[in-house]
Amino acid sequence: MKSQGLRSSGFADKILQGNLRVLHAVSLAIVLTVVWWLLSGYLLPLILALGAGSILSVVWIAHRMDTVDHESHPLHIAVRDFTYFPWLLWEIVKANLDVAKAILTGGDAIRARLMVVKATQLTEVGRVAYANSITLTPGTVTIAAKEDVLTIHALTPVAYEGLESGDMDRRVTAMELGKGGPSASAQPALQDYPEDKADEEPEA
Repeated sequence: MKSQGLRSSGFADKILQGNLRVLHAVSLAIVLTVVWWLLSGYLLPLILALGAGSILSVVWIAHRMDTVDHESHPLHIAVRDFTYFPWLLWEIVKANLDVAKAILTGGDAIRARLMVVKATQLTEVGRVAYANSITLTPGTVTIAAKEDVLTIHALTPVAYEGLESGDMDRRVTAMELGKGGPSASAQPALQDYPEDKADEEPEA
């Protein structure tokens, strides 16, 4: 009886995985269709047929290569993207204004520094989203990432303070997990990059 239960459980898992792969493939086809339409905009039968054929070919190849999964096409965070991206766009606007002001002002307005930030995301998708969000925001660039540690170049004090608050890290984690995530104050790993040790050889 126990072995039959295990076999039934394994069979159910395979069915679930198969359904998820189909769902990811269908979602990918929809996204590609929207992108193709935005870039094309034609309603000619021949163009539509060629577009449909190219989309189906891409989805089929991706499915055969087993690359359509929760990392390449993260459906589980798609809904929460609608609350995160408007906030990110507003942060990009504010960062643009800050960098422009620093350039026009000059002097001490530009104080570049390297920082090390510990990401609180639990998945690679979440960490990549956090690192890319930092790079998309003018004044900050993620220059290295190793597991949950990001090395970031910040151009202005405002950019540094934004990372120090941990707000972006918290929001990305909330998008990843679908709940509040760690608080903004729980960011003890933020620190200046140890420039005096940058050229030292690692200990054996």
